[in-house]
Amino acid sequence: MTMIDRRKVLVGGATLIASAPALARSAARDPLAGRIVINALGGLGDPNHPQDGLRPDLSQRVLADARRSGLSAVNITLGHVAGPGDPFELSVADIAATDAMLRRFPRQLVKVLTAADIRRAAQSGRIGVIYGFQNAAMLGSDPARVDLFADLGVRVFQLTYNPANALGDGSMAPSNRGLSALGHDMIARLNKARVMIDLSHSGERTCLEAARLSAQPISINHTGCRALTDLPRNKTDAELRLVAERGGFVGIYFMPFLSPSGHARAEDVVAHILHALKVCGEDHVGIGTDGGTTPIADLQAYQAVLAREIAARRAAGMSATGERPDTYPFVVDLRGPDQFRQLAHLLKAKGLPPRVVDKVLGLNFLAHAKQVWGS
Repeated sequence: MTMIDRRKVLVGGATLIASAPALARSAARDPLAGRIVINALGGLGDPNHPQDGLRPDLSQRVLADARRSGLSAVNITLGHVAGPGDPFELSVADIAATDAMLRRFPRQLVKVLTAADIRRAAQSGRIGVIYGFQNAAMLGSDPARVDLFADLGVRVFQLTYNPANALGDGSMAPSNRGLSALGHDMIARLNKARVMIDLSHSGERTCLEAARLSAQPISINHTGCRALTDLPRNKTDAELRLVAERGGFVGIYFMPFLSPSGHARAEDVVAHILHALKVCGEDHVGIGTDGGTTPIADLQAYQAVLAREIAARRAAGMSATGERPDTYPFVVDLRGPDQFRQLAHLLKAKGLPPRVVDKVLGLNFLAHAKQVWGS
């Protein structure tokens, strides 16, 4: 939920490449065997041992959980999201630190620049790490900075966080003004650089305008469906439908905003995925959990930590409606290394054919990435 939290948890894993008989035997043991599974928004680290600052900190526990989770790739949040410091300098420093981290784990991690890198990571038993921003403040007013960050490997650019910025209004901006003139210019530059434009935290008008303006399909990498839970962080059917009609991608998160009570359960995740499939079609829906695979061990002790985080987010003006000290930023019964196996089982139980389950777990994001980044 905070800038630090988005680096606390990571997901990852490997896809098994095998002959048909071996694959069948393996699939009987593991429902994720042979599947590409991609988290369109996750994190990196251990929430039980948080470390302040911008430097990702990987432990053997995190790597083991990531491997066991079965995921092939994850989009992690780097750089400035909110708070003090120069957004440009912080973002460059964070990319450099993450590059150094990847160099320390060459047999476990690989930096993703193209869709083919995700497949290669899966085939080699490594985790593909996608660099993403959740705010465009580091771009300032200079569209040329898009090229700089794209050259550094950033592949996902979220236009706004919850408040408004120079490009447009976020989901919590009260006026819902949409894109600015600078936002128009940045979208054109992002298209030219062939990077992913993410509207997850945008206001409704910003999202609709960006979807229409962009020459390439856009994404909403982590959200829910407002038709089921009427909160600003969830997307309206109009947004979901337009993004899909323009060839884009929608990822459903594992967040409290999926339930009016704020206490989302696995059944809520499934309900929002099913609604998104109904609105968008089977080729445009996936998962972007906004969390990772190393679970918090002591939920009671975590309550005090969460209360401080919510207070800090509110003080910084970056909180969203529906965040409270008693609303966990994850789904209690759908967490840890087995969460995606559980999800596959639940989707199958709802009658979704394997073809659609495969698409939701990762193939739809992979297809979107290929459209935008290239093969």
